[in-house]
Amino acid sequence: MRRTTLTALTAVLLVTLMLPLAACQSEGPAERTGKSLDQAGQNLRDTVDPPSGPAEAAGRKLDRTFQ
Repeated sequence: MRRTTLTALTAVLLVTLMLPLAACQSEGPAERTGKSLDQAGQNLRDTVDPPSGPAEAAGRKLDRTFQ
């Protein structure tokens, strides 16, 4: 009985954790517009406040990659 319950809870947990991976990946016009505005804001920030060195520039690139 205990093993069955543990197996069931494990299965529910795995399904719950994997659910966001199955989300819709299609990109609509609002999503494209939002990304365009984000990119424009990032470019403006780089123009007004440029990275102070190669490490900061690399950090900003990483931040943008994982957004």
